[in-house]
Amino acid sequence: MTGFCGLRTYIAHAYQWRQNKKEIVLKEMKEIMEGAIRLHSHPRPKSCVMFASWPGIGDVSLMAAKYLKEKLNAVEIGEIEPVNFFEPIGVLVEDNVVESPRFPENKFYYWQDRKTKKGLVLFIGEEQPSSKGYELVNCILDVAQKLRVGRVYSCAAAVTRIHHSEEAKVWGVATKRELISELSKHNVILRGDLRIAGLNGLILGIAKERDIDGICLLGEVPVYATQVANPKASLAVVKVLTTMLGIDVDLTELSNLAKQTSKEMEKLAKQATAEFIDRFTEPIWEREEDEEE
Repeated sequence: MTGFCGLRTYIAHAYQWRQNKKEIVLKEMKEIMEGAIRLHSHPRPKSCVMFASWPGIGDVSLMAAKYLKEKLNAVEIGEIEPVNFFEPIGVLVEDNVVESPRFPENKFYYWQDRKTKKGLVLFIGEEQPSSKGYELVNCILDVAQKLRVGRVYSCAAAVTRIHHSEEAKVWGVATKRELISELSKHNVILRGDLRIAGLNGLILGIAKERDIDGICLLGEVPVYATQVANPKASLAVVKVLTTMLGIDVDLTELSNLAKQTSKEMEKLAKQATAEFIDRFTEPIWEREEDEEE
């Protein structure tokens, strides 16, 4: 009996130690994340949304975010210090001289509609971290809550079996069922079950944990063209996003860029067709004379 009581006491102490250790780790993590945030200004619009973006397949998300930043003349309002989330794995050499290690930028930009006084926060990350993605996204959402962001948008690629000459459609997912009807109003395709890889997807999951509304728009990308930039998919996403937000943006440059890349897409399509033929077909050879008998 004494031995059993001793075991129970040991288990209780071990559990308490683990809980204390977890609290210490979480506290240290919170301090690191808070120290990583650098905000130069704190806008207070009537209402505000955020569009967060990282590189991904076809650079669909990053191209869309950078285009909006440029066309809206969004102003930089802060950044996240990258040293706590990224590990440099090499250096650049210019004219035989090694340069100092460079960390990817993680910056916030802000634009406000003069008429409606509604604000848009853009977060643009140059790279996705190999680890600590969860912590980085929590930092971004800390900023979102400080700026009273009501909804978070992200963007990704929907890799599917379409031809590059076809119109790129937009798929959509949301953190709440109440938002699905809003997607339907904008002719966004609802595909049911799918997986969104990387931080462009993860940010919605963590937003849901924090009870922040979130929507992800996915631009269709041909399965044979995942390794090249796809402005056509970005254009499709930006059209839907700006319509949902009621923002007027000149899309001429992005549209022209989409047309220019069609030639490169055509080469990839021919290459993919040739590889398919080589892999799944066999040449028909003439049979030998003795086989004919």
